[in-house]
Amino acid sequence: MFEFILKKMCLLIPFSTIRRKIRVRIGLLKFLPSKFRIIKKAKYVGKNLCVGGYSYVNSKTVIKDNVVFNGIQIRGDGSVEIGNYFTSGIECMILTQSHDYNHGTQIPYDSKNYIYKPVVIKDFVWIGSRVTILPGTFIEEGAIIQAGSVVHGRIPKYAVAGGNPAKVFKYRDIEHYEKLKAEKSFYKHLP
Repeated sequence: MFEFILKKMCLLIPFSTIRRKIRVRIGLLKFLPSKFRIIKKAKYVGKNLCVGGYSYVNSKTVIKDNVVFNGIQIRGDGSVEIGNYFTSGIECMILTQSHDYNHGTQIPYDSKNYIYKPVVIKDFVWIGSRVTILPGTFIEEGAIIQAGSVVHGRIPKYAVAGGNPAKVFKYRDIEHYEKLKAEKSFYKHLP
């Protein structure tokens, strides 16, 4: 079918114009199928996944319900668990492996041996734009990570953290948070 349409277009439109249009369409395609690639690649994907930009996950990623990705990349072969109602800003990265620079056979680092550490992100976590999450990170329920932060270690429940390395600088109003949670007043993205 596509070849037939392309041949018809060749009769009406100069080839250089067709080539430019095809390049533009192919360029746009890298954004369109992200959701389908995630569903195909991830270990598990819950209901109502929303992907708003180019995103990539590994085969050990578990994504629960009502998750919003606005351009997130999960790199490495370690496991990742993302909880319900997770939301990310643009250009976020989650890393699950690092080079073994202490016990390798080469310097400055061993390019063949890796250390894999899981990343766990609990329910109702909001990550700002351009956040990097390093291997072995555990972000507890309701935490907010400030844009541009580099996160390693454990971020406690309801914490608001930021910086490089990310440090907790305040907490959500826990009473208000629990009230909204009891009322099931959750952010609902457009399908």
